[in-house]
Amino acid sequence: MAGVCVTGCSPDRPMDRRDFVKTAAAGAAAGAVPVLAGDAAADASGRPAAPAIHTRRARPVLVADVSSIRYRNGGPESAIERAFRGITGGEDILDACVAGVNIPEMDPEERGIGYGGLPNADGVVQLDSCLMHGPRRWAGGVAGLEGVKTPSLVAKAVAELTDHHLVVGEGAQEFARALGFEIHDDLNTAASRELWLEWRRRVDPGHWLDPDERLRNTGRVRGDTDPDTIRRGRGAGSVPHAGIVHAESARGPVPHLDPARAARLRRFHDASLAAGLSMVDDGLIDADSFWGTTSLEAVSPDGDLCGVTTTSGLSWKIPGRAGDSPILGAGQYVDNDVGAAGSTGRGEANLYNLSCFMIVEFMRQGMSPKDAGMAVLERVRANTVESRLLNSRNLPAFDLRFFIVNKAGDHAGVALYGAAESAFAVCDENGAREEPLEGLLEGSPRD
Repeated sequence: MAGVCVTGCSPDRPMDRRDFVKTAAAGAAAGAVPVLAGDAAADASGRPAAPAIHTRRARPVLVADVSSIRYRNGGPESAIERAFRGITGGEDILDACVAGVNIPEMDPEERGIGYGGLPNADGVVQLDSCLMHGPRRWAGGVAGLEGVKTPSLVAKAVAELTDHHLVVGEGAQEFARALGFEIHDDLNTAASRELWLEWRRRVDPGHWLDPDERLRNTGRVRGDTDPDTIRRGRGAGSVPHAGIVHAESARGPVPHLDPARAARLRRFHDASLAAGLSMVDDGLIDADSFWGTTSLEAVSPDGDLCGVTTTSGLSWKIPGRAGDSPILGAGQYVDNDVGAAGSTGRGEANLYNLSCFMIVEFMRQGMSPKDAGMAVLERVRANTVESRLLNSRNLPAFDLRFFIVNKAGDHAGVALYGAAESAFAVCDENGAREEPLEGLLEGSPRD
């Protein structure tokens, strides 16, 4: 299929990915984004790229992150398989998708969502979820929900039973309790709790000691200047642990921001992120679980759309932090006349750019799922200007992934970075499978 010719290409040479990046940057500066469609091609590494447009008019079709295909909670089906079976069997499209994501939500091995999800800085698992029912124009979400393993079901109750779109914190838990949901004292598993303790030891070694290292070093003094300690994100110095930060905050309202307190909080945040990423580097946490989130988007045999997103949020987050997942238009958006988009990765980038809403709007203007996703990724790249968020190449030091489907069943998975191991999940009449994500940028977000 020949590509649409835009600036920088000719009718004989469709625009490739590098052309797209250059043209999109120019278009973004001019307030416009190019529209294109092209055949699949191999990138510089020889890895097959995802097709620009999937033209198999296979409905129904579901797209999601890989958690929806890799976790089964000991049962026969993954989330995407369960949702597909429900949609093809006549279930309501949203009921089928929620039943699907309940599988990884209940799976203690999936550490990015639900039961056993990685907790916040205080060791408390706080869950977010959002969903949208395309044909009914219903939406519901919860944020900072504690004690309920399946936040997507509570979000569904918000959509079905209330005039609200978002219920948060203690109110969300009381809402769930009133509806008969089982409230657990702690959603940590032994594994997630141990990972939290390891994170505390790395971010605050002055208070949280590594018992094995303590035994090895009995009789010796090991300072914070040890290179291995620094490499692993330790040596936080005077950075307060979360309890101290909270105790200070509890003294009462402060009319003006205290620079010393602000600096301590920034140091704690930096040390927290460094410690968490060091655990990813050491193989203790999967990168997908560190950032959390499962997002599932679907189109039914009738061309109806829906989306469900669920997450435990950024690992070791500031207690009470809500990311993009429960926010309509940020981490997920559905328009039954157009399409649906969901996301995983750095939530703050999606919040700032209202990424999923923009993807659906670009599709409304005629862009393919892939091109709409790439245009928004380029916008995210252009809006990432703080040095703390940039790597040595002056590019975003984080990743972001979108799972997109339009009403016709065309779908795509795109990401800021297209690493060889990056994939997303697809399920249609050909079965459930993983397909490669198409990256806007080459290489890795981290140096």
